Amino acid sequence: MKGYPVTIRLLDPPLHEFLPQQDEDIAALAKEMGLEFEELKYVKDVVVKAVVVKAVKETIEKAGVELEYKVGTMIEIPRAALTADEIAKESEFFSFGTNDLTQMTFGFSRDDTGKFLEEYYNKKIYESDPFARIDQTGVGKLIEISVKLGKEVRPEIKLGICGKHGGDPASVEFCHRLGLDYVSCSPFRVPIARLAAAQAVVKKEGDLGQK
Repeated sequence: MKGYPVTIRLLDPPLHEFLPQQDEDIAALAKEMGLEFEELKYVKDVVVKAVVVKAVKETIEKAGVELEYKVGTMIEIPRAALTADEIAKESEFFSFGTNDLTQMTFGFSRDDTGKFLEEYYNKKIYESDPFARIDQTGVGKLIEISVKLGKEVRPEIKLGICGKHGGDPASVEFCHRLGLDYVSCSPFRVPIARLAAAQAVVKKEGDLGQK
């Protein structure tokens, strides 16, 4: 990956649901873990970005290297998309987790869709699998709102999608029209994604030329 940007995805569990709430309980757990009380309470009480930045700075100093980095977030639930302006105050990039965003927006699980989607297609309720091609009317509108709100707060924000949709040409073209910068997908979908991205650029330039 030399010369290329790398995204390191961190697990983000809601620590307040796992750590004790009372100071005496926090102190007991800290002792058991070999930590100072303040260390454990600090992790419990801050926005996640502060924890990441603190760890990154300590690691860079210890390694004695120079490293440029950005801290961003996945946008995977409708509320996150609708409050993107608040999130962009801290987040330097958005990665739209379109698999989960689709699941949350439609209100059904990917694990269950095989039981009823075929009937939905037959009755013309859906034209295509929303987990394979972005539902531009609903999920796409949430992404569009999020892009607009995020750029209002941070015009230079980097935007992309992460998920199965990254290998679908129609979804890639749609994301390009919204101004997204990158696509993240599984390795075997990369050739399709690159071709679709190139075609989207050519098509857009052609449309501009006609105007």
